[in-house]
Amino acid sequence: MTIRYPNGKKFLNKRILSQKKNVNKKDERFSNRGMSLEEDINETNDYYRIHKIAIIHKKPTPLQIVNVNYPKRSAAVVTEAYFKKPSTTDYNGVYKGRYIDFEAKETKNKTSFPLKNFHDHQIDHMREVIAHGGFVFALLRFSLFDEVYLLKAEDLIHYYDNQDTKRKSISKSDIEAYGYHIAIGYHPRIDYLKVIDNILSSE
Repeated sequence: MTIRYPNGKKFLNKRILSQKKNVNKKDERFSNRGMSLEEDINETNDYYRIHKIAIIHKKPTPLQIVNVNYPKRSAAVVTEAYFKKPSTTDYNGVYKGRYIDFEAKETKNKTSFPLKNFHDHQIDHMREVIAHGGFVFALLRFSLFDEVYLLKAEDLIHYYDNQDTKRKSISKSDIEAYGYHIAIGYHPRIDYLKVIDNILSSE
């Protein structure tokens, strides 16, 4: 299926491609090592919901369907679609009465996280949620190390606003210093709410 952005450019889902490429990889510690960050977060959110800890969902992406094929009378296949509008962040929900909103990104870079992974409209959305008292952040994975960090939106926005022609990324050392490392577990897989508890208790 071909999906296009509002400007007509094709959308390439790199996460799906990388997921298929790594589908047969196994880890001695966890059978689901090699899953995409999105899959790990979705699994974690299911755990939170089932155990009545929080309600957090991936935001649906509105699409404008252009072409549909009907290979069978009982089946329809969408072959071309456009994003109706730019997306904001990936996930939102409620935890202990607090509005939670975050973006999830991963990189194969070893020493830095490229800021090109974020877009103006996403950063603007984060600013707006912060202004209304929501807790906003990004979950960043360095896939080669299988390390996940929570970086508060305030810190992400600082780096985004101050990038220049020479530096268009956040160094891994800065993320380690200003972010919060999330240990990879089994159930839940990425327990980011435990980190949020520590952050909120210190505010």
